[in-house]
Amino acid sequence: MDTYTVLLVDDEEEVIQVIMRKINWEGLGFSVIGYANNGVKALEMVEEFQPDVVMTDIKMPYMDGMELAGHIKADYPATKLLLFTGFDEFEYAKEAVHLEVEEYILKPVNSVELTNVFTQLKIKLDQEIGEKRNAESLKKYYMDSLPLLQANFYATLLEGRIREEELDRYLSDYQISLSGPFFCCLVIHTSSSQIPEDMNPLLLAASVEKQAKEYLGEKWRARCFSYLGKTILIAQLSGENEMSELTDDSDRFCRYAHRIIGANVTVGIGQVCGSILELSQSYSSAREAISYRVLYGTSRAINIQEIAPHERNNPGSSHEGELSHLFKTIRLNEPPEIAQAVHEYLGSISFKEKSLQQHHLDVMELLSEFCRFAANNDIVLGELSKDMGKLYGRVLDMGPDTLEKWLVNISVSLHEKLLNARTKSTKSFVEKAKDYVHNNYVNEELSLDRICEVLGVSNSYFSTIFKKETGKSFIGYLTDYRMDRASRLLLETNEKSYIIGKKVGYTDPNYFSYVFKRRFGVSPSKYRTEYRESEK
Repeated sequence: MDTYTVLLVDDEEEVIQVIMRKINWEGLGFSVIGYANNGVKALEMVEEFQPDVVMTDIKMPYMDGMELAGHIKADYPATKLLLFTGFDEFEYAKEAVHLEVEEYILKPVNSVELTNVFTQLKIKLDQEIGEKRNAESLKKYYMDSLPLLQANFYATLLEGRIREEELDRYLSDYQISLSGPFFCCLVIHTSSSQIPEDMNPLLLAASVEKQAKEYLGEKWRARCFSYLGKTILIAQLSGENEMSELTDDSDRFCRYAHRIIGANVTVGIGQVCGSILELSQSYSSAREAISYRVLYGTSRAINIQEIAPHERNNPGSSHEGELSHLFKTIRLNEPPEIAQAVHEYLGSISFKEKSLQQHHLDVMELLSEFCRFAANNDIVLGELSKDMGKLYGRVLDMGPDTLEKWLVNISVSLHEKLLNARTKSTKSFVEKAKDYVHNNYVNEELSLDRICEVLGVSNSYFSTIFKKETGKSFIGYLTDYRMDRASRLLLETNEKSYIIGKKVGYTDPNYFSYVFKRRFGVSPSKYRTEYRESEK
């Protein structure tokens, strides 16, 4: 049982002594911590002991009871106030309703009345303390549960199940700050087939999540959580132009995770969005980016906007899942897998009880989605660009085997068109980089960062594609081109070496000589001399 403290205040000490003797304080659940004979002393004791109850007379020297009550209510609002007064002061005291006094007790003090007052006061204090403790307990439970509530909110957000009118309430209730103004979803995939010895897969995944929070969390104001067995990050960006930097940071994280904990990590980076409610689309595209690891490799970051800027589709049929799988196979796999996917798709929409009308609707829906897929990926396929009415009629007349064979041929053709478009896009991308080198090699500031900024891509993606197409790193290609230009200038002009060095992007003559000798095995001056002597 709680015991509450009482401070007695009266300028007549004999009154206080009578009150202390007449009341069974301990039995009522109270203890008197002391007494004061004026308001000033009483206020000092309140500041020191902060009693639960102050029982004070009104008429006192230096500071009367009304003024004392005012100070206590202002600075210690939880303290309960009891006023005992003479009959002639009673109406005056009653006027001070703003002081929220618990009880007014007329002198002389009656022990029975006072016992009743403190009995009721004890019940009230117990109730208030109980409610306060219960509220604190609930608050603690809520705060302990907050990380889980936040993770559930993020998952619901990714699933697109948050309504706009609910968003602010959720953010406030779950103490979430997502100020953006741009957002991007990252999906972190940890390979389950390449796990360090003596490492539990669950512990490895937990370790990757912890490292991701530390490596990417602060800079990108990222919210990190687990969803469907993968680590998800919601990154916040100041502008869309930060996507390349985010991709490079994610790529470095993949290498860091492999080096530190031996995890084979791939980060899929979704499309950037300007609204929290669009994060479901960013998440979907991040998952799609992860799929491209079969083409671009693992242990790296894959930005969907870099690898597949035109490869978008949004099938809206009643067989959406099956079509999504088929189109994904067309994009990523080889003809045998495509044929199998076509077979599975046709099996999923085929059932004996289906009416002829339903069959016609399914076939028309299928053709519509294929035409949409081709259009969304900027593919012109003669078979799908003919008169659609005639095409519908021809396909509707096909038997199951003929339809499957036709659909396999169309799907493989789309796959080849996509592959050619991707290769063409990649080559065009590399040619732009080469052209930029040819026109700007004189600039000593030309670097990997600069060319990526010009092309609007991340360092990691550019480096991978450039090396794959040319067999050289970008810096290696730039250096070789500069050295080739320098060697021609040495043979075709009489300019000094340091002048030629400046003309090919080297302001430090010593460094130019070092790079030139590393390439040709001799210094620039000796290279010129040996060539001219051989010409004599």
